[in-house]
Amino acid sequence: MADHELLPERSSTAADREAFQRLHGIAGNSLEMNEIVGVIMQVAPTDITVLITGESGTGKEILAKAIHEASPRAHLPMVTVNCGAIPEGIIESELFGHEKGAFTGASDSRKGYFELADGGTIFLDEIGELPLGTQVKFLRVLENGEFMRVGSGAPRTVNVRVVAATNKDLDYEVRLKHFRPDLYYRLRSVDIHLPPLRERREDIPLLFHKFASEFCERNNIPFAGISDDAMRVLVNYHWPGNIRELKNTVESMLVLEARKQIEAETLHRYLRDYQTGPVDRNLPATLGRTSEQAERELIYRALVDLKSDIIEIKNFLVNHSPSTQFPQYEVTEAADVSGMEENLSLDEMEKRLIIEALEKHRGNRRLAAKALRISERTLYRKIKEYGIGNRE
Repeated sequence: MADHELLPERSSTAADREAFQRLHGIAGNSLEMNEIVGVIMQVAPTDITVLITGESGTGKEILAKAIHEASPRAHLPMVTVNCGAIPEGIIESELFGHEKGAFTGASDSRKGYFELADGGTIFLDEIGELPLGTQVKFLRVLENGEFMRVGSGAPRTVNVRVVAATNKDLDYEVRLKHFRPDLYYRLRSVDIHLPPLRERREDIPLLFHKFASEFCERNNIPFAGISDDAMRVLVNYHWPGNIRELKNTVESMLVLEARKQIEAETLHRYLRDYQTGPVDRNLPATLGRTSEQAERELIYRALVDLKSDIIEIKNFLVNHSPSTQFPQYEVTEAADVSGMEENLSLDEMEKRLIIEALEKHRGNRRLAAKALRISERTLYRKIKEYGIGNRE
């Protein structure tokens, strides 16, 4: 569950853990969560770097906040940074700040996130999306607290505690040379893995009642309870969106089913794909598979569906508008798409599917990435890797 051999032994009783969980909003009585809370209670009073891994929606930021709030730095700020949401061209300026005139548009000097977090904690979410060039500078901050603003030659120092999180398999990213090994080993001083909700189903009833109670109190909404059958549905559902999906489902039902007891039939209307096994698509990349395999699988599945939709639209237009000409397209059966992997290498298939997504969305990379269900940073990397932007 966690790599923490460097930490001294500190025993904690069940009562200590329960009090800690209530104080910091961590719900769960499973063996996995008990171990995680025990580790957090050990690491929080120190300055040691912590890496939190797990699928999207498992609650990694909640753990990061608990580490900060239980630390001696709690009275100082915790700055949260989503590394995957910052364009590569400005990420160094965002993290380390810049001087006036450092680049076009830099009309004033500006502090970066590290300076804003000085004395406190910086939480770097999606750390696996950090560009290689920025990783070098980030490693320097980790090692000695030293950095330079963009456009400055004068080093500055900060005193920050770093907590990072990722849904990627960083060990595999290191082997692909997408992530620096020295940074990886420095980050994982303590490595806490947060399992998906489907692997700790005994926590689901507790989480349900926590979310229901908080939402009803906050919005003055009456809660008429939930039947045993409905709770079994919740526990048996695979929750591809993890805790985030559970919380959203609870809140939607409480609003739309006010003053009604929640029954199993009611739940089926709110669970996007009710079944006890995992869905075939739309799952976040798991740490059990390599991130590269997961990315390619999601890209292929998304584009197969996209191709089928396009063919269906074309056939509809042809059948309902006889005068309309489509000289640039050959309308084919959707089954032809499934044979793509037989005629192309995996790289060529992936490249072709990315090109189709970009063409579908007229070069809009944000929309193309959304259609492929990958991050914009991943799409940019794939475009550069395949030289798609250099096509004739």
